[in-house]
Amino acid sequence: MQKKYIPVAVFFAVLLVLLSHLGAKMAESAPAFTFAEEQKRVYLTFDDGPSTVVTNRILDTLKEENVKATFFIVSDRAASRKETLLRITKEGHTVGVHSKTHDYSQIYSSDEAFLKDVTSCAEYIERTTGIKPHVYRFPGGGTASNERKKKLLLDRGFRVVSWNAVCGDEEIPNADADTLVKTAIESSAGKKSVVLLCHDSAPHKATAEALPRIIAYYRAQGYEFCAY
Repeated sequence: MQKKYIPVAVFFAVLLVLLSHLGAKMAESAPAFTFAEEQKRVYLTFDDGPSTVVTNRILDTLKEENVKATFFIVSDRAASRKETLLRITKEGHTVGVHSKTHDYSQIYSSDEAFLKDVTSCAEYIERTTGIKPHVYRFPGGGTASNERKKKLLLDRGFRVVSWNAVCGDEEIPNADADTLVKTAIESSAGKKSVVLLCHDSAPHKATAEALPRIIAYYRAQGYEFCAY
């Protein structure tokens, strides 16, 4: 009874050897599997505006380069520049809350004063543009009580946005455009995800001048431009 099963056993043994050999050959010829590299992203963010000249020059560049950015505004400054604020949203950029007054001593005097400032700025943005803001940046980088205030913001539906690179337009007094480009490159070196801090208030003409070269650098390095 057992002998008639021997050819079948031999057949399967030979088949197993052939399949094993074929699998080894396929493994040798197949390219090594690697996970796709994390996408490089850069978020261009502008604080303290809008201003008439600088913000509009920045918007001109962003439009020409087909790049979206995020503007953290001061609503007291925006009140006399509604057209500029509306242009920001109409051209597809994100408007975030920065402050109503940008007066640190007033904003950070208490949690109640802080939330009043946030609410006032947010309501102005929504009333003017029809868009409810969902991102926030602390004026001046915040205070020692940031974590408590961040919780207050999160409870109200805001995402708090910091930064991990700067162009230096506030940190370096009287910096020219060349210095701002160099600082942006150096401060973001080695980062896969870059949140670049810039400013678009009236004194920052050099920032508007530097922006085309900053964009060109990140584009040449393979970064995707993002807004919040």
